[in-house]
Amino acid sequence: MYAIAINGSPRKGGNTESLLKAVLAPLEQAGWDTELVRVGGKPVRGCIACYKCFENKDMRCSINTDLFNELAEKIFRADAVIMGSPTYFTDVSAELKAVLDRTGLVAIANGFALRGKIGAAVVAVRRGGGIHVFDTINHMYQMSQMIVPGSVYWNLGYGLNKGEVANDAEGMGNMQHLGEAINWLGKAIAPVRDSYPAPKGPVEGDI
Repeated sequence: MYAIAINGSPRKGGNTESLLKAVLAPLEQAGWDTELVRVGGKPVRGCIACYKCFENKDMRCSINTDLFNELAEKIFRADAVIMGSPTYFTDVSAELKAVLDRTGLVAIANGFALRGKIGAAVVAVRRGGGIHVFDTINHMYQMSQMIVPGSVYWNLGYGLNKGEVANDAEGMGNMQHLGEAINWLGKAIAPVRDSYPAPKGPVEGDI
């Protein structure tokens, strides 16, 4: 099985990256193929609501001038998608929001291509506002018929400067448990994931 972790922070080696690596560690130990991709700080434009993805139905976005389609191929191939973001004025980074919007719409346009996959949100936060970031990521997952595993608390890690999140023992423990939960869930649903019910009737994106 394959899990991709998407880092929405522009800070290389920052707290969001540390949290995502902590989630991936138990998956790697369990034999999953894993990949960590950083989109924060890179040029990723938002959805332009052209709806070409509904016309083309080729699992791609019509915008070919940034990294999104390369990333989308990995997302749609993955069994588990873990998206992480720092907290910017109580929400995700601009780059991760662009990825969320475009991934969600392309998935819906292609028969809910994320249906039955595992989706997990991870948030680095200095003090407050992290729950809204957590919700933003999970909203796309839930509208896409993904399966969102729980853990021992909200998937938040506290810290401001690089490396500070390692001092949040509860947060890091939560990431370890989240990775273990994704592993268990992935193995449990693998035999039946293709039978996950598809929506009936026309469905339109809300962008």
